[in-house]
Amino acid sequence: MNKLFANADDALFDVKDGNTLMFGGFGLCGIPENSIAALVRKGVKNLTCVSNNAGIDGFGLGLLLKGGQIKKMMSSYVGENAEFERLLLSGELDVELMPQGTLATRIQMAGMGIPAFFTPAGYGTEVALNKEVREFNGKMYLMEHALHADFAFVKAWKGDTMGNLYFRKTTRNFSTSMARAANITIAEVEHLVKPGEIDAECVHVPGVYVKRIYQGSNYEKRIERKTTRIS
Repeated sequence: MNKLFANADDALFDVKDGNTLMFGGFGLCGIPENSIAALVRKGVKNLTCVSNNAGIDGFGLGLLLKGGQIKKMMSSYVGENAEFERLLLSGELDVELMPQGTLATRIQMAGMGIPAFFTPAGYGTEVALNKEVREFNGKMYLMEHALHADFAFVKAWKGDTMGNLYFRKTTRNFSTSMARAANITIAEVEHLVKPGEIDAECVHVPGVYVKRIYQGSNYEKRIERKTTRIS
């Protein structure tokens, strides 16, 4: 099976309006910049997007928010995006916020084929509304469902043409779990190599989970906030 695509636009050919999409990255670290740009060009709308956060104004998922392409955002942190705040307060954006550990575990459970799990995080708060609650060993837990997606977009430092991926440091974050939780995982890489050039001990996502891969380019690699002095 040939998994190699020429670029992001070719790899995203069948993404449709209304799809549920996962985006790897933590803040702006390790986000799939090329795939996001291609989605902006493609103009798909009514998307449900699953990500650690919603990008910032003018970058990352902030680009999709600005274009009105996201219908629902499922995240754990959204504090740096003024457009997100505007859309939320105006009622133009449906938002599901959850504890970061809950978000990560819901994605992991989808990849493992486990439909639901119990967690104490969020019990006694608005997070618990309309959720099943059970007591285990004298402590209350919420039932959370696994979180699946139509597509997952991840960005790796290195990948081979069979789809095996190697991430550097923090860029691994949510990406390795998301790659296992979607019907179709599309990977963009900084360095595309031949099979066998990545040591088996360095493969963080086996190629069996990756349906499409392409060589990325022109990465900005921004950070959300730089602190140079504490006063």
